[in-house]
Amino acid sequence: MRVLFLSHYFTPEGNAPATRVYEMCRRWALQGHRVTVVTGVPNVPSGVVYEGYANRLFQREVVDGIETRRVWTWLAANRGTVRRTLNYLSYLVAATLAGCLAPRPDVVIATSPQFFCGWAGALVSRFRRRPFVLEVRDLWPESIATVGALRKSPLLRLLERLERALYRAAARIVTVGEGYRDELVGRGVPGDRIEVIPNGVDREMFQDRGGGAALRERYGLGDAFVCSYVGTIGMASGLDVVLRAARLLRQEKREGFRFVLVGDGAIREDLEERARREGLAEVVFTGRQDKRKMPDHLAMTDACLVHLARKDLFRTVLPSKIFEAAAMRKPIVLGVEGRAAELVEGAGAGICIEPENERQLVDAVTRLAADPDLAARLGRAGYEQIAARFDWDELALRYGLVVEKVAQAGRGS
Repeated sequence: MRVLFLSHYFTPEGNAPATRVYEMCRRWALQGHRVTVVTGVPNVPSGVVYEGYANRLFQREVVDGIETRRVWTWLAANRGTVRRTLNYLSYLVAATLAGCLAPRPDVVIATSPQFFCGWAGALVSRFRRRPFVLEVRDLWPESIATVGALRKSPLLRLLERLERALYRAAARIVTVGEGYRDELVGRGVPGDRIEVIPNGVDREMFQDRGGGAALRERYGLGDAFVCSYVGTIGMASGLDVVLRAARLLRQEKREGFRFVLVGDGAIREDLEERARREGLAEVVFTGRQDKRKMPDHLAMTDACLVHLARKDLFRTVLPSKIFEAAAMRKPIVLGVEGRAAELVEGAGAGICIEPENERQLVDAVTRLAADPDLAARLGRAGYEQIAARFDWDELALRYGLVVEKVAQAGRGS
């Protein structure tokens, strides 16, 4: 099978969409499929091109058996509206051209967010007369309206109409959770056209190999109880709560705690400046880190914070941070309601708190610090009940079978 996969993000970027596409495509290539990914130059989240790359019109490399075609885009940091829109639209044009020039595939896949990537896939599918699989990782544009990046307007209504047309263009829609499936059905998408393939974790990669002690020393953590957030520090993360929790710890004269925010994103600089201005030594920022170093950052951690802003839309989300924490046998402090809370509570893998509630966050970390046996028990349950169920090997096999069915139907049409 020859697969053409369009994704705005790809390794060595370490965000959730880049990781998902890489993990799926790497395994398909190992199974003997010929996989081509059309993406941009790595630059997320700062808009600065990673070392060793250049933002050229076209460049090609092979990444773990995946033919990777990188196209020029208008670079923009993960903040603001105008420049990011130009970034999205430039990818739409460049990826469509690159997809049309690539060897003819058996099937075209495109992933959101953002949905202009989805439209690039739909256009390539139409021009190449090949079936189209749309992967929905986010209900865009609703998600950008939810975090305040785009207000209700005629433009938003136009984008919503384009969203529905994109769903109609797909032979099959693959989404990452049952909550998204329910939302799509509510928007008129037939349920029999939707497949749920959640995110997962590479359990071979996410193991404790002894690198945590050196990182604790590097960040000056000493013997503190460390609660880490590992991921994109963006508008949806709701991480103001960490600063408020640090203030609360200080007011109550509770010592020996550190919140470590590992990663970068649209609000990281603002949070770091505010923490510095207030002298909140309880909050440590590492900046962007190589994805390969994430297991060591989790190894240095006593508990993992998984958190999103308190928005109804996020009740459908299953953050990939849950799976990585579970694979590392770390207790989870979960500030996400809905499906994620059902998963973590059902597995007995962590303590669920109300999103954006600093009182409950402080209570959770102090409880775990005071009861190491509880922390260890939650970590074990996460590994046994979550990590074992959400392994990339099995998920890639399931996804591949869906893609093969679509490709076979396309050959027969």
